Amino acid sequence: MSTSPALRALLIEDEPLAARRLTELLRRQQPAVEVVATAESVAAAKVLLATLQSAPDVLFLDIHLADGLSFELFEQTTVPCPVIFTTAYDQYAIRAFKVNSVDYLLKPIDAGELEAAVQKLRERRASTHAAAPTAFDPALLVQVLQQMQTPRPTYKEQFVVRVGEHLKTIATEQIAYFFSLEKATLLQTRENRRFVVDYTLEQLESLLDPRQFFRLNRTYLAQASAIQDIIHYTNYRLQTVLQHCPEGPVLVSRERVPAFKAWLDR
Repeated sequence: MSTSPALRALLIEDEPLAARRLTELLRRQQPAVEVVATAESVAAAKVLLATLQSAPDVLFLDIHLADGLSFELFEQTTVPCPVIFTTAYDQYAIRAFKVNSVDYLLKPIDAGELEAAVQKLRERRASTHAAAPTAFDPALLVQVLQQMQTPRPTYKEQFVVRVGEHLKTIATEQIAYFFSLEKATLLQTRENRRFVVDYTLEQLESLLDPRQFFRLNRTYLAQASAIQDIIHYTNYRLQTVLQHCPEGPVLVSRERVPAFKAWLDR
């Protein structure tokens, strides 16, 4: 029975939390995609590509890096492999950019979309008629840079909740955490009040600033400033003490602990 060949990947990403999440998602691919090296900037990526003994099979490339836009990499060196872009920008900006790319993934990266992109790459490698990477086109860079003047993604600043027959707005900074209870999602305020909101926790993860909110487990999504204490628990897990949480300490899922520590240490 034949299996897909293993893929070797380079990961260029300046956000440690995003890099760790993508690495973990790649490890879960069947077969796993091996991340052979990482870099956080255009300069570091250039050095990495020049020093590798053999070309990787794919480059996962964030667009906005610590020292500039990753498009500069194509001007400064030869990129010897297909590229899968990762970006928080709207997809229309990427559609104009076709230089030897296989696909693009919008952040936060969805596991299913990543799987589809990797499968597309495998099929391209398996094809005897697969085209070689195309050369960099400076005109496309100009077009993309013009389109990318769009501001960075914005996040929700307030939520509308119902109080009896009235509607009330609650600013995001006044929220301690969200949690699920009997198929409903509740919002807990710093003033110790609770309201039902018309969102799932999955939807809230994409609507809220990930620098401020973290999904502790399947039930709780907490704001950083509402975490009053963190306690070591059994089996390498952690417990958090949240502001105004009568249910007691909230457990951080074991699989989320590494990302949670990285989020705290950003």
